[in-house]
Amino acid sequence: MGPEIVDYLLYEKEDNGVLWIKFNRPEKMNALFGTAEELGTVAKVGEYMRAGDDDPDVRVIVLTGVGRGFCSGADLKSRASEDEVGPNFSGARGGHEGPDAARQHFYHGFTKLHRDIAIIRKPTIAMINGAAVGSGMDMALHCDIRIGCENTRFIGYQQAGQIIENGGSYYLPKMVGLGRALEFAYTGSLTAERAYEWGMLNHLVTSEELEATTRELCERIIAQPPLVQWNSKRIMRAALDSTLETTMVLTSNAGGILQSSDDAKEARQAFVEKRKPKFRGV
Repeated sequence: MGPEIVDYLLYEKEDNGVLWIKFNRPEKMNALFGTAEELGTVAKVGEYMRAGDDDPDVRVIVLTGVGRGFCSGADLKSRASEDEVGPNFSGARGGHEGPDAARQHFYHGFTKLHRDIAIIRKPTIAMINGAAVGSGMDMALHCDIRIGCENTRFIGYQQAGQIIENGGSYYLPKMVGLGRALEFAYTGSLTAERAYEWGMLNHLVTSEELEATTRELCERIIAQPPLVQWNSKRIMRAALDSTLETTMVLTSNAGGILQSSDDAKEARQAFVEKRKPKFRGV
């Protein structure tokens, strides 16, 4: 059973194993619909990704935007209303009140919704076709791989008077180093060229080459054993906050399990027989 589809976020599954999730408010440069609402954009991105994660036919998930923008972050000019989203709109998660309401709203709502993207098991790619602003930037940073073009821009929350949230504050220092991360926090914007030099973008190509480059990378990913990818992702993300000794334990455990998997046997057999392997993720 797939996710509940909304018109402001497209869910396009292809027969080749690629799932395209596309921000679809091009007239607003793909600004978010709502904030922490259950039918808001960020919540729906997580829901769509979980659906792809659970679908055995999906091997790679690509997050991108329709039109000229990737995602321009919060829609500061308007807010989603019940008339727009329908009777299933449940409002911001948590319903917290009191002096700590704002912190609880962000931590238990918006912030955890962003984290949903990071914990997806399968490979995720952000194809950043335009500006990635605020929450849009955070969602791109939570993905495993980022591909950009000359139109790509990273812009923080400064225009809303806010600090960079969990995607930027956690991943940026690890990706680019503390000095560069603080430079971005102080200035609030980054060009595609500088983002590539710093390591935020895995690939920087022309806008005409962007989709083809993304598809070629998806094909290379799909050609490899999925169990290897899933375990590599879990271990490397855990290793960001761990020690060498703990990482050695994780890799040893995973290696022993993978050794007897059907995919590992198929990989070895296909290599001996000089043919293309057929992996099933088991």
